[in-house]
Amino acid sequence: MLVYDMVVRERRALAETLSRLTADELRQPSLCAGWTMHDIAAHLTTYLTFGQVKLYLGIMATAADIDRINVVLTRRAARRPTAELIDTLRRHADARTTIPRSGFDPVLTDAILHDLDIRRPLGIVREVAEEPRWVAFNHLARNPALGYAKGPRLGQLELIATDTGWRYGSGVPVRGTAEALLLAMSGRDDGWDELDGDGVPLLRERVRDRPQFHPVRRLAMAANVLINPPPADRRSRTATAPPMNPITPG
Repeated sequence: MLVYDMVVRERRALAETLSRLTADELRQPSLCAGWTMHDIAAHLTTYLTFGQVKLYLGIMATAADIDRINVVLTRRAARRPTAELIDTLRRHADARTTIPRSGFDPVLTDAILHDLDIRRPLGIVREVAEEPRWVAFNHLARNPALGYAKGPRLGQLELIATDTGWRYGSGVPVRGTAEALLLAMSGRDDGWDELDGDGVPLLRERVRDRPQFHPVRRLAMAANVLINPPPADRRSRTATAPPMNPITPG
């Protein structure tokens, strides 16, 4: 299955999940720090009709501060009723805007993580195919696009997904389900009690102490993404999931 098609499917699934939430549930905090379920719905719509040019301008205006861009755009979108946001998510589920030169892997990763942000606090069970989760795992483990970079957070660690057999890196082990590992790799505070291994304290320390980069450094990181993007076949709309084999740093 194409990664782009996975993105479309995940957006539609998110719209369906959000449409079933009550007004009280929409006000509940998600796993994404500072955002309610309604805020997640707002965030999911921000780039659907935004366009690549606006995204480039936003990166330049904020010195590549993706967090700041997300906060500003989400705050603006959150003024709209949830039903309107869900309708936008459904109607534009096939949007193709991506982080410049990064392809659809980070877009799918964002959708996978925000699905967990919503479902886990509310105890909503949904069967998610293994392949989309693998794309997210592979993306977060390798060289994440701008917006996911957390420095050498996975160095000297071996991540082992106990339910899928996925492995990454070498060093002290961190074991857990693929879902729990995805949450930890992305810096969420949920799911740590589902992990074990001598590497857990080190990983937790690294993702919690996310470095605050100087604007010049952020711009340099953005330039590096533009100059050294993932291979063309990973950025194409025809990209498929990488082989589900153990991966090494690179």
